[in-house]
Amino acid sequence: MLAFLPGPLRAVLAFLLFVLNTLFWCLPFYCAAPLKLLSPQPAWRAGLHRFLIGLAEAWTDGNNAVLRLTQRIEWDIQGLEGLRRDGWYLIGANHQSWVDIAVVLRVFNRRIPFPKFFIKRELVWVPLLGGVWWALGYPFMKRRSAEYLARHPEAREEDWQAAWRALERLRGAPSTLLSFLEGTRFRPEKHARQQSPYRHLLRPKLGGLAAVLESLGGRLHVLLDVTIVYPDGRPSFLDLASGRIRRVTVRIRSLPIPRELLGGDYRHDSAFRAALRDWIGALWAEKDALIDRLQRIVPTAPP
Repeated sequence: MLAFLPGPLRAVLAFLLFVLNTLFWCLPFYCAAPLKLLSPQPAWRAGLHRFLIGLAEAWTDGNNAVLRLTQRIEWDIQGLEGLRRDGWYLIGANHQSWVDIAVVLRVFNRRIPFPKFFIKRELVWVPLLGGVWWALGYPFMKRRSAEYLARHPEAREEDWQAAWRALERLRGAPSTLLSFLEGTRFRPEKHARQQSPYRHLLRPKLGGLAAVLESLGGRLHVLLDVTIVYPDGRPSFLDLASGRIRRVTVRIRSLPIPRELLGGDYRHDSAFRAALRDWIGALWAEKDALIDRLQRIVPTAPP
């Protein structure tokens, strides 16, 4: 292990290893991805997609190996029993940091179908990874402000149709959709501006979740309710690379999605909107209480 190295040196080394791991797996990925797009046979495209998913899982294995090599993180994970690689899952998680994505991949890689999530359309231009997300079928969406939507209400329908088309492409094989229901990372100023009724969470946003339930409701039946807690404080990616994250706590609940919420019409059915709001509101209250208990039970490590 290289966790004995000073923080700055460890951060540089970890960053270089992450980059080298990404470059290594992107080479075969970018060779195979055009074949998937150009193949006229659905069976060939499906086979190539499975191959690309395998490369993504191997990339994640490499990143996890870098973490083990350069970090001393104590992982406290509960709730992984009964998960299947051939299942359909919707992950609903709280969102505090970009580190959350690394945590989710660390926890679920090779246990369930490789998680995909909604991505801002501008991120397709991120070097190396943007093309990977696009070829794997991640749903790309425009991020519009509330002010813009107020001036252009027709954009809501455009966004909904775009989400529907992106999700329809995932129907061919078991998939996992990751949704950070808060829509953005938790920050105290955002919490105060929203006047959130929760102590540790922002108000959940239901539009993306509703699109998933409407499009994939015939296949999705399980919500993985994921709660992520950093006992030593909300971290940054630099904290992760520098070894300043000592502990990560993850609690997972496998919950059946109520039948009345599968395939509902969020835009036009007020009863469905109310039922979805009530269900997520109850889950969010339970998650908020769980975060409070976990933070109280696990004391902050001394500096």
